[in-house]
Amino acid sequence: MTYEKINEWARAGESEQMEFKATTGQRREAAQTVCAMLNRHGGHVIFGVENGGRVVGQQIGQDTLRDIQHELGKIDPPVYPSVSKIEVGPDRGVVVVSVPGGPNKPYSYRGIPYQRVGDTTVEMAGGEYQHILVERLHAQTRWENQTADGWSAADLDHGQIVLTVEEAIRRGRMEDPGTRAPLELLRGLNLLLHDGSLTRAAAVLFGISARLEVEYSQCLLRVARFRGNTRTEFLDNRQFHGHAFELLRLGSRFLRESLPVAGRVLPGVFARVDEPMYPVESLREALANAICHRDYSIGGGSIAIGVYDDRLEITSSGTLNFGLTPDALFEPHESLPWNPLIAGVFYRRGIIERWGRGTIRMAELADKAGLPRPEIEDAGGGVTVRFRPGGYVPPRVVARSVSERQRAILSLLNEASDGLALREIVGLLGNGDEERRRVRGDLAHLRALGLAVTRGHGRGARWWRR
Repeated sequence: MTYEKINEWARAGESEQMEFKATTGQRREAAQTVCAMLNRHGGHVIFGVENGGRVVGQQIGQDTLRDIQHELGKIDPPVYPSVSKIEVGPDRGVVVVSVPGGPNKPYSYRGIPYQRVGDTTVEMAGGEYQHILVERLHAQTRWENQTADGWSAADLDHGQIVLTVEEAIRRGRMEDPGTRAPLELLRGLNLLLHDGSLTRAAAVLFGISARLEVEYSQCLLRVARFRGNTRTEFLDNRQFHGHAFELLRLGSRFLRESLPVAGRVLPGVFARVDEPMYPVESLREALANAICHRDYSIGGGSIAIGVYDDRLEITSSGTLNFGLTPDALFEPHESLPWNPLIAGVFYRRGIIERWGRGTIRMAELADKAGLPRPEIEDAGGGVTVRFRPGGYVPPRVVARSVSERQRAILSLLNEASDGLALREIVGLLGNGDEERRRVRGDLAHLRALGLAVTRGHGRGARWWRR
């Protein structure tokens, strides 16, 4: 630490990780700030710098550093910050107190927890304190690493266990144990406790459906296809109980069957191409993340997939933890899985690739497909990943119902900047006199609804989407 460095910090001003105090007479307020920094990402408190960033220093006597250490000793759990003295002039110096983000959050000073909000130190709300306390205890005692009472290897899907281990070996993510005995394989996957009993993570990953439905009803996937953009009317509505790999399989199948199709006309080729409206790989990533990161301690929890005309949502029970925010998930961030045992097996199986990159990969895949970045919402006891289409989505109901063929026609018109003639539309949808009559009727219906317009007459007439 040098005088030049102190001047550099002073010029930069106060922030979430920087606080100035003119004198050590403000050591009580400084200890509050150190406590707040411990509860976030760490930082520095500097005595001898005025709020405006002017380095003034102070006389530092024999007892000065001892008095600071004494005040910091009132922080609980105990911490041992770095306290440095830097000379800034004749008989004058500054004192720098530096702390990292504390490993044993939450911290309190004189029995009160504090947090940083921008460059201000405030008392931490009770709900936030409890949330951080749960995160601290989570490292040692989690729902997933507790005993699955009464469960044995006979209650698990042996085929999936073997498949997981063999895939992990193939990918170089696990050494071949030389046996396919279920308990030995589970031990290699870190799914057994020291006494040989199964963890709840083992049940979630490989448990048979009949027993999961009775004892771990939260191992539930709910899927729905809605008519329109609200939950008013179902086109499909089902529920599945099963282990994690089965729910991933069933969820992926539902998505393949239910994904809206986006039609487009290839320029210069005069052919219509139908593709899923959302990239399947990105949706699978979101579904795998939901399985790995959800809160299984919520007994009535589940994973839900909702497909609407204008969006697709994947929701899992729980909340974001460890200070992560929806925006932060799309930036490089440390991997902090809420269920590291479950996430570790998914990694070995090759379902998730690199921890901490799942949400970033979803955004990359969406961007590659020309779609907006997925939205993440943390509210109402659940985390929702929301995908939206990149362009026009034909309506299903506008005063009167719009058929699937009429929606396809609207998609074609949307892609054709120069409009389309009747014969071109028929050629893209299917040839024949019967098809021609149907398309002519569909176009008249869409024009009556104000969704399509025509210009010109006879064979030269062309159609556009309004």
